[in-house]
Amino acid sequence: MNAVASDPAIAHHAALDARLVKAVRGIRLLTLASWPASTQAPFLDSVARGNPVLPRVDYPKHDFADARRELAAIADAADASHPLGRYLRDSVQSWELAARLLEALGTREVDALSAQLFGTPEQAMPGNGPATREAARHFIDIAQELDHELLAPEEQVPVSAVALQLQLQNDLDDFFDARVISVELDPALVAKAAAGATRIRLRSGAGFSAYDRAQLFHHEALVHSLTALNGREQTVLPSLALSSPRTTATQEGLATFAEQITGSIDIQRLKRVSLRIEAIAMARDGADFIAVFRYFRDAGQTPEESFASAQRVFRGVPTSGGGAFNKDTVYLRGLVSVHTFFRQMLRDEKLKTCHWLFAGKMTLDDAQTLAPLFEAGVLAPPRWLPPWLQRANGLAGALAFSLFANRIRMDRVGDGALPFASKDR
Repeated sequence: MNAVASDPAIAHHAALDARLVKAVRGIRLLTLASWPASTQAPFLDSVARGNPVLPRVDYPKHDFADARRELAAIADAADASHPLGRYLRDSVQSWELAARLLEALGTREVDALSAQLFGTPEQAMPGNGPATREAARHFIDIAQELDHELLAPEEQVPVSAVALQLQLQNDLDDFFDARVISVELDPALVAKAAAGATRIRLRSGAGFSAYDRAQLFHHEALVHSLTALNGREQTVLPSLALSSPRTTATQEGLATFAEQITGSIDIQRLKRVSLRIEAIAMARDGADFIAVFRYFRDAGQTPEESFASAQRVFRGVPTSGGGAFNKDTVYLRGLVSVHTFFRQMLRDEKLKTCHWLFAGKMTLDDAQTLAPLFEAGVLAPPRWLPPWLQRANGLAGALAFSLFANRIRMDRVGDGALPFASKDR
């Protein structure tokens, strides 16, 4: 007899989770809030004529009243004292906020609701660190100080979408030893790339950097797609395959950490992430779409890239300014949270918990709350793990060095003051 059949509490919450999956089927936050690709050309044409016109996006009206009633019923039936009940209640709250946000598309209420889901640029980093916006400015300043001539020649040659499609498809087929995730070209995509559980789309005609191949492989495929695929293996909590808004910070933090631990992230990537955070703060302070577009252009992005970056900031909110879609604030905060979590798990000799983060889309707290269920075999371990996590010794070595290096006070290190400095040359 399996654990679900033998434990009434598990069976009860498994049934509730199945209801949740059905209830949220139409609540596709990023898909419904995103702009159509047809908005780009008219705006860029107006810019080229020297008279930029604010884009106008007409969002369809949504009514998720039935879904929200079902979610409320699921929360009421969940036992808050049980790990599965806590997970369900937290999930319901997140999906309910997402439903309300979609019902408010086109209004400034989206700013407040997305702030509840994702935080704001003013929110402090983990451990009472600096504000997220302050951290973003740190990386922007460093990137601006570095000379682009430091890049190797091969890093400055753009890669076509067609070439990247072939390269990335080979990488994925080799990893899975089968065609599990397909890489496709999409001329209608506004962003340069987008990932689902079994498909990664690249915008036709876009140029990619030498780092993009590794970033798409480690960030999009081996985190976002992989956790969705592993989540589909769960019989008790099939909702672990869904992109719940409450898991966004951990998902993006984990994906960015994967870039970092594999050496796939570069300072320009950190700059792009940080520019979005600063742009969100600008929009919330009143900057309109045109001002934010110009901010990205002044930072060195092409007109097409600047439009794509600005539309991320203005998803769901008026383009006249005074509000923003706050999702992109999670990248730096998520990265620091995940990095800190991995170090804590190393210190506490619980690196196995880091594996469970890949068993589906969950938060850092979920991985610990649900730990007894993984240990008991109620929840399935991840079928696939990225190579850097499979090599536990290498990961432990990197984290151990990080733990030690953080004890060094850089403000106390002056010229010639390093303990290993020697006059013997």
